[in-house]
Amino acid sequence: MPTTIEGIKEKLDAQVGQKVLVTAQAGRKKVTQRQGILSETYPAIFIVRLNKREGSFDRVSYSYADLLTNNISLTFEEAE
Repeated sequence: MPTTIEGIKEKLDAQVGQKVLVTAQAGRKKVTQRQGILSETYPAIFIVRLNKREGSFDRVSYSYADLLTNNISLTFEEAE
């Protein structure tokens, strides 16, 4: 991942519409993983539309700073 917020946003702009696995730190020794599609990017946040089986949330948003500080990580699936 790039080391600036602008670089992260540019990289994510190129990945809109791709399947993604989001791994987030949920507290002390707790990690949550959610699968979905990177649906939109905005100047300060990006939105992941979750798969229906992931629970009651339809979509979640994260800031680019979350990626920069390693609070979350993204893994994109290869296109077939």
